[in-house]
Amino acid sequence: MAYQAKDYSSLIGMAGFSETLLKNHFTLYQGYVTNTNKVSDILTAMLKEGKTATPEYAELKRRMGFEFNGMRLHEYYFENLGGKSPLDKTGKFAGKVAGAFGSYEAWEQDFKATGSMRGIGWVVLYQDNVTGGLFNQWINEHEVGHFAGCTPVLVMDVFEHAFMLDYGLKRADYIAAFFKNINWETVEKKIK
Repeated sequence: MAYQAKDYSSLIGMAGFSETLLKNHFTLYQGYVTNTNKVSDILTAMLKEGKTATPEYAELKRRMGFEFNGMRLHEYYFENLGGKSPLDKTGKFAGKVAGAFGSYEAWEQDFKATGSMRGIGWVVLYQDNVTGGLFNQWINEHEVGHFAGCTPVLVMDVFEHAFMLDYGLKRADYIAAFFKNINWETVEKKIK
C-alpha cells in the first residue's frame, strides 16, 4: 500500500505561521511519506527474497516506526490546525478535560508546560481507549513513548522546524500561536 502526502496548503495564511515555515514543514512531512513508502517497499522485497534474518531487515523494521509515525504525527498536527472558532466550553472536549484535570484551564496549563519542556519532540493529548481518561504526554522521537491503546486527540509538534523560523527560541510564543489556531471541531470529533 502506497501512502499519499495530504495537501495542507489551506493552512497558508494562518495567523502566527509564515508561509515559508509552513511550506518547509509540508516538505518535511512529504519526506516522511516518501520514506515510509520506500522502507515498506524494501521490506516487502526482502520478505519475498527470504532476507528476513539479516541485520538490514531488522534495522529497516525499526526504521519503519520512525518514518511512519513521523508521517502520521504530522498529519494529526496539521489536521489540528486552521481553526477559526473558539472552543465550545460546553462541548464534550471541554467537559472531558475538566473532568480529567479539574478545569479546562488546568489542562491547558499542563499541555503548554509539557510543550515548554527542554528538548525536541511532540506533545500529545491522549485518550485511553480502555478507561476514557485523558492525559498529556511528551514524545521524544516519533516511534518512542507512545501509550498503547490510546488515541491521540491533540498533537503539537515541538521540534525546532515547527517554530524556529518564525519564533527563534521563543517557544512559548509559538505555543500561543498554536493554541490560537487549533481546529476545535477536529479535536471534538476525536473525543469518545
